[in-house]
Amino acid sequence: MSLDAAMAQSVNANVVVVGCGISGVAAAHRLVKAGFNNVRILEATSRSGGRIKTGKLGNIITEIGATYLHGPSEKNPVFCLARDYGLLGPEALTPENQAIDVDEYPPWVPNWFSSSGQRLSAESMSPALELFHEVLDNTWQFRKQKERSGASVGHYIRSKAPKRALKKWKDKDEPTKKLLLSGISTMLKVECCASATHTMDDIDLVGYSMYKSIKGVDCTFPSGYDGLISHLMSELPPDLVTYNRPVRCVHWNGTEGGVNPVTVECDDGERIAADHVILTVPLGYLKKHHSTLFSPPLPTHKLDSIHQLGFGTCDKIYVEFESPWWDADCEVIYLVWKDEENISDQVSDKIQSWTRKIPAFTVIKPSEKGSHVLCGWIAGLEAEYMETLPEEEIRRSITELIHTFTGDRTITPKRILCTRWFNDPWTCGSYCHPALRCSAKDLQNMKEPLPVKGKSSQPLQVLFAGEATHPCYYSTVHGALQTGWREADRLISHHSSGSLLNQSGQKVKV
Repeated sequence: MSLDAAMAQSVNANVVVVGCGISGVAAAHRLVKAGFNNVRILEATSRSGGRIKTGKLGNIITEIGATYLHGPSEKNPVFCLARDYGLLGPEALTPENQAIDVDEYPPWVPNWFSSSGQRLSAESMSPALELFHEVLDNTWQFRKQKERSGASVGHYIRSKAPKRALKKWKDKDEPTKKLLLSGISTMLKVECCASATHTMDDIDLVGYSMYKSIKGVDCTFPSGYDGLISHLMSELPPDLVTYNRPVRCVHWNGTEGGVNPVTVECDDGERIAADHVILTVPLGYLKKHHSTLFSPPLPTHKLDSIHQLGFGTCDKIYVEFESPWWDADCEVIYLVWKDEENISDQVSDKIQSWTRKIPAFTVIKPSEKGSHVLCGWIAGLEAEYMETLPEEEIRRSITELIHTFTGDRTITPKRILCTRWFNDPWTCGSYCHPALRCSAKDLQNMKEPLPVKGKSSQPLQVLFAGEATHPCYYSTVHGALQTGWREADRLISHHSSGSLLNQSGQKVKV
């Protein structure tokens, strides 16, 4: 009998998926399609999607969570799904867009402004962009190193960039050189947002090179990223998910007794017997709650890797204006503080100067005439501090920031919308990054099921999925999706290796 035919007999294993983000949905979707008929998702909140969350500022679609489809081409499963569901715009679907290798740095049209209130030409600032990316690209030479380095990306850029600037910018006067070096500080802060870290000094030089990009110019979802979740959910049984059901503890290795090796204890006291649990909670939540979330505790090597991997905050501040103060073709606005020529991505006083950590605003393509919205990016401790402020205070600070850089005090934001991922109790941040001394082994440890292979007659009791368990696509939606499929496939393979039963209760050879 073929595998598909055998699986069609249905698998009676009880599978509980913890978390209804993209990895949890992907895992359940794969299992249900393969014939598993006892699958249940437990979701702590009142909605599906996890860190995919679409909102609105007025009539403008805003992505509270994931924003970009990184690498929209055939090798990206999110692209393939979005294309098949009809969720992408025509530009993203062109062969030309899919073939371009931009390494996740789209060739956006920039506007530059300095803290002196002056508009800077893109041509005059291009040497800063070119030098920054040249130095950053050189970090890939460390990919072949297997050991934890302890050296940071931030230190590498600060040590290499000024030396290269001396050679490349010999013909430039001192004020120009200082301005360009300050531009590199801006780009270093942009990189903090990309890595969800307070400073690139916290990103391991070898670990940073573990990440792999996919060809294609990054794109967005015209009708919102959560359309992907909606389509996947529509293909699942309607009663598969139980919302507002946080999990208190996963009791594994038969510690609760009973026939099943795992018992999932919910906050409301419900206890669910399971053969397998696929845990898809964010690494931030795992860092904070691992000591109470597992009984018995996690093995030491897995705990070490949970601590070793970084998990930080990247927030967004959407700002709506009556009219644009940027060019019609502008796609990103870079802010350069003229006193940051020493190259730094840190702020001396996060309370008084937290807006200094906002290096750029991206321009939101208007979905209707007369809409003018920017998205400001901020990471690290300043993002965490921003989350504690009332909206009116944030609006006042953003207004002052824009006045400083444009020199035009008549510009007034209409509305703002801020994300607050650090204070979200179910995420405790945004996404993971390779912290200092993090290695490929840590990401391998993250995805290792419990119990450790060969340690029990009942394997695959607790499986781990989510972006922080992918060896090279961590921090991405496509990485999270693939890990959900990976763990589902692990169970499908396990239950298809001679252990399926037919309707008569006899084993079916597959």
